[in-house]
Amino acid sequence: MFITFEGIDGVGKSTQLDMLEKHLISSGREVVRTLEPGGTELGQEIRHLLLHRKGDVAPRSEALLYAADRAHHVETKIKPALASGKVVLSDRYFDSSVAYQGAARELDVQEVKDISLWAIDRLLPDLTVLLDLPAQEAMNRRGNKGTEPDRLEREQVEFFERARDEYLRMANEPRFLVVDANLSPEEIHSQVLQRVAKLS
Repeated sequence: MFITFEGIDGVGKSTQLDMLEKHLISSGREVVRTLEPGGTELGQEIRHLLLHRKGDVAPRSEALLYAADRAHHVETKIKPALASGKVVLSDRYFDSSVAYQGAARELDVQEVKDISLWAIDRLLPDLTVLLDLPAQEAMNRRGNKGTEPDRLEREQVEFFERARDEYLRMANEPRFLVVDANLSPEEIHSQVLQRVAKLS
């Protein structure tokens, strides 16, 4: 099983990943948990360039760096884990690029999607959980984490609104489960488990 969690920053992806990982492990499943960007050693270096490098990164360069990270991630971590029978849980996957580097950066969404699909060798998740929240609410939730915000976190609310709108457009694909992120963590987890049970 390959399950990804998506949504704009501040919707609670980490909390739900924690809960699902614990549930799957307690059910006897072997789990590989990962993230994008940065799920591999090379990915950590790319993540630093994308999120913490001083100065701007041109939007097309940003999209290609994410695609490079993802191609390596799929080939060296995700595919081997799936081939050995493990469950892979990923905090973000290619849908993030379509939403952020495509719609939010106002690049051609289809072009970004095509590059991303090529990078992942068309390996789609069995389930994509989209945690949905209006952009301003998500930004309010994030608040001040006590750390220096990264390049994406410094964007304005309109940027996240465009990303959210694109996520909701993509979510008509059957692999998506859209959950209201205003629900309690336990209610969200319950909806996720109901859908995961259908995959097992």
